[in-house]
Amino acid sequence: MAAFFFIFIYIMKNKFNIPVFLLLIILVVISCKRSGSDQELLFWSSNNAQEITFTRQLIDDWNREHPAHTIRHQPVPEGQSSEEIILAAVVGKTTPDIYANMWEGSVEMYAQAGVLIPFDTLEGFWDFMRERCSDEVLEENTSVDGHIYQIPWKVNPIMTLYNTDVIDNLQIDGLPTTYSKYFEAAREIQKDEDGDGYVDQWIGYTTVMVIWYQRLFNFYPLYLAASDGGKLIENNRAVFNNEHAIGVFRFLQQLYDNNYFTRQRMSGTQDAFLMEMIYTQFTGPWQIRYLDKFKPDHIKYSFYPMPVPDDHEGPVYTYANPKNLVLFNTCKDPQASWEFIKTMISREGDLKLMEITGQFPRRKSLSKDPYFSDFLKTHAMARIFAEQIDYIKGVDNHELIVEVLDIISQEYEACVIYHKKTPEKAIADAEKAVNILLGK
Repeated sequence: MAAFFFIFIYIMKNKFNIPVFLLLIILVVISCKRSGSDQELLFWSSNNAQEITFTRQLIDDWNREHPAHTIRHQPVPEGQSSEEIILAAVVGKTTPDIYANMWEGSVEMYAQAGVLIPFDTLEGFWDFMRERCSDEVLEENTSVDGHIYQIPWKVNPIMTLYNTDVIDNLQIDGLPTTYSKYFEAAREIQKDEDGDGYVDQWIGYTTVMVIWYQRLFNFYPLYLAASDGGKLIENNRAVFNNEHAIGVFRFLQQLYDNNYFTRQRMSGTQDAFLMEMIYTQFTGPWQIRYLDKFKPDHIKYSFYPMPVPDDHEGPVYTYANPKNLVLFNTCKDPQASWEFIKTMISREGDLKLMEITGQFPRRKSLSKDPYFSDFLKTHAMARIFAEQIDYIKGVDNHELIVEVLDIISQEYEACVIYHKKTPEKAIADAEKAVNILLGK
């Protein structure tokens, strides 16, 4: 009964479609009952085709060498989102032993609900993880109770994609890496190609959709860049009412006010970057394979860090866009599961991850590790992201982080998109609402 109460509260907070969600519960409970032997471990991966290939290779190798602890692979069942499927599986007690597509921000809720196994209670955890990850990354993934319920696995850092032929030939000094240079570039790029009085070429585009997770690809990476990886929440209080968040809101607001970004929703049937309607975009490394496959020959591209305030010094942080590994409390053999996970996040496993999927391991000093040097020498775009890995952050480890991002998103719409508030007012209002949410 407690589990269903937990799910009901989660549905209410996240505004899920309840009839659809109940149908998902029924489908998962019916279709995802475990099959195979009682000792077989069940591994759920994402539905990404390259990740399925990567997972199956590792599992086949493991099963040949560990016949007493075999693993069965299954992509996460289809549904509106993997988050809803996992929630339904928790209710139906049909969770896999190992899940490899957990968003970092969801973990604290599940940890507090008691449905995850803490990795730090398993033999060999600390020695292995301290060799792979920095202390900062381990701290970021530590729960409020002091345990670690998720393995930092893979990341897709958000950077600035740009058309090199266009941006490199602008009348500015270097790349538009600061707010003022970005505005300069925007003024030069802005065009009305067909002479109808409406701008049809912009420096960039970012979605105007008011959905919390969209802020992870515009406001949040810009905030991390400006604040050297600053937090939104600390000691259960909002800590983002500062010059960095205000500056990000003002930067984006001015981009819309000056029509350097369009408020129109770009059509889902065309790629604005490939159509040369925009010349920069805040995005991740998944674009590399896509662009290489679909771009016209004349378009050349590269990536640089997120734009920062003019007075910013030092490295530029960004959002990691992480997906992590967890063990559910239905796991039949946590220690054997951890031993398999170690093969996934070993140097060999991390190299395969990059080679097969184009994604990146959350491994310290990735770009400097000789083990990966041959791969990075022959993949110039991958090296750019590998060098960014040392300066990435996930989200704050708080059970209400989605609600916090939702509040910021509401103020983002009022201030940035429609200029109904000043940046100072919008950020102050967001801070007040978040502190009320947190009981402060």
